[in-house]
Amino acid sequence: MKKKFLSMVMAVAMISSLVVGCGTQNQTETTTEPATEASSEVDATSDASTEEASQEAETDLSTDRSGNPITLPETVENIISMAPSTTQILVDLGLGDKIVACDTYSYASYSEYLTADIPQFDMMAPDQEQIIALGADVVFTTGMSASHGEDVFASVKEAGVCVCDIPSSASLADIIADIEFIGAVVGKEDEASAISNEMKATIDEIVAIASTIPEEEKKTVLYEISTPTADYPTIYSCGANTYINEMIETIGATNVAGDSTEQWPALTEEAAVAMDPQVILTSDTYTPDVVNVLLTMSGWENVAAIKDGAVFQLDGDAINRPNHHVVSAMIEMAKDIYPDYYSDVVDPFEADDAEEDNAA
Repeated sequence: MKKKFLSMVMAVAMISSLVVGCGTQNQTETTTEPATEASSEVDATSDASTEEASQEAETDLSTDRSGNPITLPETVENIISMAPSTTQILVDLGLGDKIVACDTYSYASYSEYLTADIPQFDMMAPDQEQIIALGADVVFTTGMSASHGEDVFASVKEAGVCVCDIPSSASLADIIADIEFIGAVVGKEDEASAISNEMKATIDEIVAIASTIPEEEKKTVLYEISTPTADYPTIYSCGANTYINEMIETIGATNVAGDSTEQWPALTEEAAVAMDPQVILTSDTYTPDVVNVLLTMSGWENVAAIKDGAVFQLDGDAINRPNHHVVSAMIEMAKDIYPDYYSDVVDPFEADDAEEDNAA
C-alpha cells in the first residue's frame, strides 16, 4: 500500500496537464504561477483587483483551467467528477445529488453525499465508453490523470462530451480560481464566490497575525509526505512553487526545503537531519503512530523538533486536496507551530468538516 502511495505522490509531483476540453484534440502544457507571485496575489492584492479576478473567473468560460477551449452546455444537471478535491467542492456547493459518476477516491471519501452505487472509475484508466454512455453534461478531470503523458479522456472528448480539466494547483491563488471556475461551470457562481471569499478573508487574517510574530520566534519547518523506512528511506517534502510551501510561509514560518528548485524534493535522512528543523509536520497517514515513529527515529535525537517534541500530524485529506479546505490545514499547522498567536482563529469550513464526519 505504501508503494502505491509513493507512486501517487510522484504522479502528483510530476504532473503536466495534457488534457484538452470538449471534443477538441489540441494539447496545451499547463503553466503554474511562482509561489512568490501567488503569495502577493493572495496576501497583498487590493480588494478591487481580487474582485476583478473573481469576475473574470466567473465570466470567462471559453477555456478550462488548463487553458483548453471548452463549450459548455446551456444547463449542467449531470456531472462526473474525477478528482476528490473537485468532488468535495461540488458537495460543498450542494451538488452531490447531481454527480452521476466519480473516481474511486471520491466515492471512498464522500459516498454519504452521493447517490448510492453510482459508477466509479479509476482516474488513471477510466472506462471511457461507460463515461460516454452516462450522458453527463460535464466531466471534471484532474491533471493527475495525464501524469503518464496519455490523454485518458480522448475518446470522451471526441464523443462531444464537455471535459473541463483542473490541473494540480501550485498556489493558493490557483485554488481560489479553481473554486470560482467550477462554481461558474455548474451555475453556482454566488455560492462559489462565498466560499472563495471566506478563504481569502481567513488568509488575510492569518497574514495579519503572522506579521506580529517577532523574528526571533519564527520557526523552521520540515514538511514530510512520507516517513523514511528501511524499504523507502527517502523523505518527500515540498519545495518552492507549491501551495503547501506558501501555506508554511503565510503563517510566518520557514520551510527548510523551500529553496529547492523541485516542487516535491526527495531528501535523504542525512539531509533532513542536517536541516535541523524546529518543527516537523507530517501528512503521512500510512505509517501507524507516525508521530511517535518520527520522535524515536535513530539518528534524529539532536534535531530541534525531536528534542522539543514539536512533531505534528496534519489532516492528510485537508492539506493534500487542493480546495478551500486547505485553509483548515493551514489553521491547524498555525496552531501547532504558534499556539499563542493563532488560538483564536476560527476555521470557516469546520462546519463542513463536522458534517462530513457525522455523515461518515
